[in-house]
Amino acid sequence: MSIISVNNLTYYYDGCDEAVYENASFTLDTTWKTGLIGRNGRGKTTLLKLLTGELENGGAVNTKAEFLYFPFDVEDKNMSGSELIGIICPEMQEWEVIRELSYMGTDCEILYRPFNTLSGGEQTRLLLCLLFLRDNAFLLIDEPTNCLDLEAREAIGDYLKAKSGFILVSHDRDLLDKCTDHILSLGRSDTEIINGNYSVWKENFDRKEANELMRDKKLKSEIGHLKAAAERSKKWADTAESRKIGIDPTKTEKSLDRRAVEGAKAKAMMKRMKAVESRRQTAIDEKSELLKNRECIDTLKIPSIKAKSATVLSVQNLVPYYCDYCDNDNSNALCKPVSFTLSDGERLCLSGKNGCGKSTILKIIAGADISYSGSIAKAPGLKISVLPQDTNGLCGTLDEFSERLGVDAELVRAILAKLGFSRRELIDRTENLSAGQKKKVLIAGSLATPANLYIWDEPLNFVDIISRIQLERLLGANTPTMLLAEHDRYFCENTGTKRLYITKG
Repeated sequence: MSIISVNNLTYYYDGCDEAVYENASFTLDTTWKTGLIGRNGRGKTTLLKLLTGELENGGAVNTKAEFLYFPFDVEDKNMSGSELIGIICPEMQEWEVIRELSYMGTDCEILYRPFNTLSGGEQTRLLLCLLFLRDNAFLLIDEPTNCLDLEAREAIGDYLKAKSGFILVSHDRDLLDKCTDHILSLGRSDTEIINGNYSVWKENFDRKEANELMRDKKLKSEIGHLKAAAERSKKWADTAESRKIGIDPTKTEKSLDRRAVEGAKAKAMMKRMKAVESRRQTAIDEKSELLKNRECIDTLKIPSIKAKSATVLSVQNLVPYYCDYCDNDNSNALCKPVSFTLSDGERLCLSGKNGCGKSTILKIIAGADISYSGSIAKAPGLKISVLPQDTNGLCGTLDEFSERLGVDAELVRAILAKLGFSRRELIDRTENLSAGQKKKVLIAGSLATPANLYIWDEPLNFVDIISRIQLERLLGANTPTMLLAEHDRYFCENTGTKRLYITKG
């Protein structure tokens, strides 16, 4: 067992006045399976690079652990997995690597193929196995399941569950639940360590959020009542003060007495109000740091339009093809025939192994010129909003992005602010954003588009947990008609009304 002690960690991005970390301090145990979570742009990958020494920081990192970063940078992509053994873990024999691969349910044949011919899932499994075989290594694992299908995610989760001693950056809640025993959460201005997995952290998060909201509501209600009461007493005192003294000394005396009593009552009420105001201000001061740190899950909206027909989409025996033609034996078919209907308000989640044609099916339904057989019937006047998987085409400012899409730029900015964009990111060029923030730009563009049908292709790649929860609440509170491909088990279970598994051809 060893300790990782981080003291007064401070780091600024180049050209940025706002610190990513400012005097951050925390301690981890190297036997912990620590999940590292936080909003996009909060500095998770930056923290890993600060630990490895790739980035220089103000502060101190004290540990005897040898940090290894995943994904490992394979310089020669033509190198085979067998050759990589000599680079990453030269002390290991090939049979030991084969045994390790078997723990992840991976065939040893990937050792004898060039690295660049392996799928994303195969590359991830190979590198994780080789890195864990390295003597005295403490792994810093950065988002290992992005773009991987459910089967690959489960294999990686089962493998990591059997290991100990790593930090895992992930937005995959199912993975975090399966293989972590501590959560390091990066808040707006501090860090927090929870003993438990994601579900324990989420329960704690929800409880704190509910308590803060109840306390706020109670305090505001109390102040409102006292202000109203004080205002009424003040009016009574002012009315009594403005009365002229009459001829009847008895009445006059009574008026004076009443005016004095009412004035004293108002004065006492004002004093009480000021005391409560003081308490409120003290509470606000005490909570100011907490409010800075609190991850508010702001409500999102979607301008879905009710379709003119109860059946929005009907797909029968759809088969997409690799080429521009159909072989008689369907040998170039991407998947087995796909059939489904989508009614107004339904959300259909497509699942299946990578390469089975999910994205191609979505593109065909959205109108792309791709060869296929079968039939697609759409409701009359159907308006479709598409959220593509690929963000590589993003460039320019948010104004330029909004203009190309034909949506309100201010609405796009408002959505992005709710999804955790900083002021700097709202004015930055989109090509300079992180992968998660780029994905949010596409999400905001789709949410700003009125439509009868929303087609989303893996919308959550690189997107943080808080934003995923926001989208789940959005789709739970509204009934947009949606067709989507997504590997996040939690998201599909919480938002989908129907599921369809696509089988390779």
